[in-house]
Amino acid sequence: MNDLKSVRNKNRIADNIKDIPKSGIRDFFELVNTMKDVISLGIGEPDFTTPWTIREAAIYSIEKGMTSYTSNLGIMSLRKEICKYVDKYYGVSYKPENECIITVGVSEALDLILRAVINPGDEVIYHEPCYVSYRAEILMARGVPVVLNTYEKNDFSLDPDELEKKITPKTKLLILNFPCNPTGATLSQEQRERIAEIAVKHDLLVITDEIYSELTYENRQPTIASLPGMRDRTIFLHGFSKAFAMTGFRIGYACGPDDFIDAMMKIHQYSMLCAPTTAQIAAEEALKNCMKDMESMRTEYMQRRNVIVKHLNEIGLKCYKPKGSFYVFPRISDTGMTSMEFAQGLLKKHNVAVVPGTAFGACGEGFVRCSYASSMENIVEAVKRMELFIKKS
Repeated sequence: MNDLKSVRNKNRIADNIKDIPKSGIRDFFELVNTMKDVISLGIGEPDFTTPWTIREAAIYSIEKGMTSYTSNLGIMSLRKEICKYVDKYYGVSYKPENECIITVGVSEALDLILRAVINPGDEVIYHEPCYVSYRAEILMARGVPVVLNTYEKNDFSLDPDELEKKITPKTKLLILNFPCNPTGATLSQEQRERIAEIAVKHDLLVITDEIYSELTYENRQPTIASLPGMRDRTIFLHGFSKAFAMTGFRIGYACGPDDFIDAMMKIHQYSMLCAPTTAQIAAEEALKNCMKDMESMRTEYMQRRNVIVKHLNEIGLKCYKPKGSFYVFPRISDTGMTSMEFAQGLLKKHNVAVVPGTAFGACGEGFVRCSYASSMENIVEAVKRMELFIKKS
């Protein structure tokens, strides 16, 4: 017994891992999973079924025995389709042979590029409120996270002047995610150009996570990688989960200069080898034949956005109209509750799940995230229950 205690007392977990908190979203949904008949506006997952032709392509590939490993970089025909797609819709050209890699979701792509470029002590600027993985993945890569807060008064968009103030001699990298999870914020072309100027001036590398870019409802802009001086310093991350309702397929990709892609591939080949063959074949079908399905889903999301924003404002929860993603980020501070108190109370008393804003960073306090990747019926009913909760609290 003493020997076991001695072993347990050793520093068995790496310092950069043991203090990383678990996902605030997942922790909250452990509670949700203990309850029945909950209307969930929580998890960021499309409620649409993956379009049939994508599913059919996956089924057909298995029936034909297409179940072998692929190239570490991914199936060449898929990489060609991705590069054509990125060139057409994002305004930047990449070579499928050595400037594109297929990954297991965008999360793996982010992990690969962070590990590929960060040395211990390098500072990485990212904006909050933000996707829960950014800070954790920077720490896991032994980088130093530097938070740039965004605010409701600016529609949670990034202020380039505030960005420049955060830069130090140790700053190596900037992470951008627009449209943003959880706020739905976007960047104007003027903001993109100013950020690009700052990146060039200070010789920053840039990761642009564009996973929600197809779900932009107003003034969609080319990627920042297309701006002068940016292609050679930017890694473009994207995937199929949101736009094509393919979350479970776990297919993402990265495009960028060949030295970045080669470094990412080294890590990928030793840890993951390749993304699943079946999912890669399904992704190729999505790009070739499912653009109308994607556009149809985007139209429906936009209608839901308009309804939920209108209703939230009517019941007294101030909510700006996001220009992208499938989230709204209403302010609940006027209720006198914290974000966690509001979310837990709403769940326990009225069986509606939303995510506390603090799951996305400290400046998310006073807000909750509501996903409108749910049916219109659920959205309307959920807001009715929120109104009851507010009135009785």
